[in-house]
Amino acid sequence: MFPASRYSCHASRCIRALKTVQVDHTSPQLYTTLGRRSSSSLSTPRITTHYTIHPRDKDPRWEGVEMERFADEADVVIVGGGPAGLSAAIRLKQLANEQQKELRVCLVEKASQMGAHTLSGACLEPSALHELFPDWKERGAPLNTPVTEDIFSILTEKHRIPVPMLPGLPMRNHGNYIIRLGNFVGWLAEQAEELGVELYPGYAASEVLFHEDGSVKGIATNDVGIAKDGSPKDVFERGMELHAKVTLFGEGCHGHLAKQLYKRFNLRENCEPQTYAIGLKEVWTIEEKKWRPGRVEHSVGWPLNRNTYGGSFLYHLNEGEPMVALGFVVGLDYSNPYLNPFREFQRWKHHPFVAPTLEGGHRIAYGARALNEGGFQSVPKLTFPGGLLIGCSPGFMNVPKIKGTHTAMKSGMLAAEAIFPRVVAVAEGGEAETTGLHVPEYAEALKASWVWKELRAVRNIRPSFHNYFGLYGGMIYTGIFYWILRGKEPWTLKHCGRDADQLKPAKDCTPIEYPKPDGKISFDLLSSVALSGTNHEGDQPAHLTLMDDSVPVNKNLAIYDGPEQRFCPAGVYEYVPVETGDGMRLQINAQNCVHCKTCDIKDPSQNINWVVPEGGGGPAYNGM
Repeated sequence: MFPASRYSCHASRCIRALKTVQVDHTSPQLYTTLGRRSSSSLSTPRITTHYTIHPRDKDPRWEGVEMERFADEADVVIVGGGPAGLSAAIRLKQLANEQQKELRVCLVEKASQMGAHTLSGACLEPSALHELFPDWKERGAPLNTPVTEDIFSILTEKHRIPVPMLPGLPMRNHGNYIIRLGNFVGWLAEQAEELGVELYPGYAASEVLFHEDGSVKGIATNDVGIAKDGSPKDVFERGMELHAKVTLFGEGCHGHLAKQLYKRFNLRENCEPQTYAIGLKEVWTIEEKKWRPGRVEHSVGWPLNRNTYGGSFLYHLNEGEPMVALGFVVGLDYSNPYLNPFREFQRWKHHPFVAPTLEGGHRIAYGARALNEGGFQSVPKLTFPGGLLIGCSPGFMNVPKIKGTHTAMKSGMLAAEAIFPRVVAVAEGGEAETTGLHVPEYAEALKASWVWKELRAVRNIRPSFHNYFGLYGGMIYTGIFYWILRGKEPWTLKHCGRDADQLKPAKDCTPIEYPKPDGKISFDLLSSVALSGTNHEGDQPAHLTLMDDSVPVNKNLAIYDGPEQRFCPAGVYEYVPVETGDGMRLQINAQNCVHCKTCDIKDPSQNINWVVPEGGGGPAYNGM
């Protein structure tokens, strides 16, 4: 973890080099009863005040406000400081140094510190790391826990059915390492900085910029100093622009800029809709006598029913003290609006196979993040004029392995190798940059790599769970077709469509009764969010924007009993009585948001649009 001040020299250099450009102005859970689902008789109260919904050029409060923006030039701009973005930056500078070329690489990251928004299990397959840094051990990479024991189970409510980990099955972890991904990202940031990459933590990319020909020109960071009601404060500052010959988008799962690019360039025209899951995680210190450094435990089954995709992990870390990382993953294609992923996680911890490890221990961290599960069938077009998609933004996660860091890193490295000669040629040509580079060679290289081969081999495992037998049918399919044929079957199964379309009306579903947390093994939501370190400037427009403020009550609450108050793992969405008259209104507690993106994905009305808050806001994960 690195304080933002560590990179202040780069920021100062960037700001000194800025030039001005003119820019256009336009740029606690409540369960309701059926009797209270009607909206208020009064007009819908305004919830969303963000300028992406209410343009400032039509707001008299913004008349006369200086909207000039500063700009800087780089050869390559990278959005997102995760494994993919940092691997791309590192590989670019490695190539530049090897060939003695000048190459300016700038990376912007919305978290206040590198790794502070990073969350994963995580069990790392080190293949891409070996390629990026063959001497990673000598460099001190924080891979402290080699896997020594693999356990896989099917859980019933009271019992465990062990499943043998046969060689060749995707869940086998021989040769892998249990890591804290945030710490690994921090280490990658150190390597990148040593190579000369300019890192800008605390700068949230909020807008894609375009040349006149429609190609990507770069990005702009978000404006700061806007009040909660959408008006400018005295300290208002316009964001700044970063222009580049090519821009790499590595925002992670369901990036909000990538969403815009999908639509503008029709990148999802020839692939299936992406499907997602939500992963919830805790870190505990446990009694030393229960500690088994290197043990990896995975399970499926209880407390989920057979038609709800999901599972758990419990990893024993070797970090100098008895520590475990544990988590629960729920596929967001579930159908019951009463399902609550956070409470399923808390309930799972009480299983007789899990609870003994935690008894007498102490929970020290909590967080959540959405993850891509579409795999091979859902990979979009990866290149477009002026830009590329890398990492979990397009979605290279190997779902049955529950691993995506190695594929994300490799995608960033392949992107770097594809764009490097093109960027250098343009730089040495000295031509004016009026169009962004289009580098289709990146997609070709990725499809020729082990990443594509790996994703194709497991392409049918996740969609095979969509059958009458659910979990059990999927496991039978995996056992027969994957273990024997290794993904060479001549067919490709399809997913079931968008996750947002899978919810059934509340009247057709049975409410789920969850046990109360005991405060020892299971906990309430708000005390959990407190452990994430989440914080946002309170006096700013909510970054959870609604395209129509009336939809939550009139549709989500009326038809689905307000599922956002259950699928959000941070207590952001809450239905409360209106102050005057009858009915309910939606309250958005934006300060709680852990940036998981689940609401943007699962909202059945697709009315929620997640945008970046002021840079530096969000969770402050410590090695998650």
